[in-house]
Amino acid sequence: MQVLVIGGAGYIGSHVVRRLLDAGHKVHVLDNMYSGREENLFPEAGFTRGDILEYGPLATLMQQGWDAVVHLAAFKAAGESMVKPEKYSVNNICGTVNILNAMSESDVRRFVFSSSAAVYGEPEYLPVDEEHPARPENYYGFTKLEIERILSWYDKLRGIRFAALRYFNAAGYDPEGRVRGLERNPANLLPVIMEVALGTRERLDIFGDDYDTPDGTGIRDYVHVSDLADAHLQAMDYVSAQDRSLVVNLGSESGISVKEMVETARRVTGEKISAHVTDRRPGDPAKLVASSSRAHELLGWRAERSDVETLVRTSWEVYKGH
Repeated sequence: MQVLVIGGAGYIGSHVVRRLLDAGHKVHVLDNMYSGREENLFPEAGFTRGDILEYGPLATLMQQGWDAVVHLAAFKAAGESMVKPEKYSVNNICGTVNILNAMSESDVRRFVFSSSAAVYGEPEYLPVDEEHPARPENYYGFTKLEIERILSWYDKLRGIRFAALRYFNAAGYDPEGRVRGLERNPANLLPVIMEVALGTRERLDIFGDDYDTPDGTGIRDYVHVSDLADAHLQAMDYVSAQDRSLVVNLGSESGISVKEMVETARRVTGEKISAHVTDRRPGDPAKLVASSSRAHELLGWRAERSDVETLVRTSWEVYKGH
């Protein structure tokens, strides 16, 4: 298949590109390089520097006969989205509508969308499955949910079959070391821990150690980025073969606490990794884990690399090289 990967120079996008290439697909990347890295581009994949907000060039590129489009080009900082909603409205929502309109004009009918577990908001029960109420608590999560709603209409009105993949916490790096570019301005736990281990960040702040969990720190569901890449390939194959859309969670179904991640990183890196306990952040639940049973059933997908040791080890192999 000929696949256009939008945002394919980013952290998750580059892993998706690598997986598609490994599977024998012809891949072309569209990226504005706002958060992408040139070192994440593979010579066997084509590349166009462009922006989803520039409709003319986007529509021209879409006319090149793609069998499927994978869309990972979004702003994703939940905190920033609450103070800069305009930025997230324009890029995430308007940009995705541009993609869908260009696809519709060019008769491209297969779409894989990077959604987020942020669509759920505060968990009402665990594990969180796809039937859980969707009540996002930040504007970023709202944009992802709104795009899913738009997708359901384009499915109905334009025959664009989509897979909306609701990620939990992406982490880790390609175990074979083929993706080396670091995330720009990371805010997630593991990259912050890696920066402290390298000495480029002074310390890690642990937001609360008095939760009702075994060690008192929050527990989250982390899924290895290469497992996510597998899911994109499987979702694309499903949408193409079944000619139907789907929405699925992608999580490991087992949680890792902040302290567990820190202690594993200290052991793997051999570094002290200074950590300071501070106040809880408003709205942070004690535990958040996924049910991925629908992805198991429909896609045959499993999180096979998402244990804490692999997450930390593959991250450190990349970070220590920088």
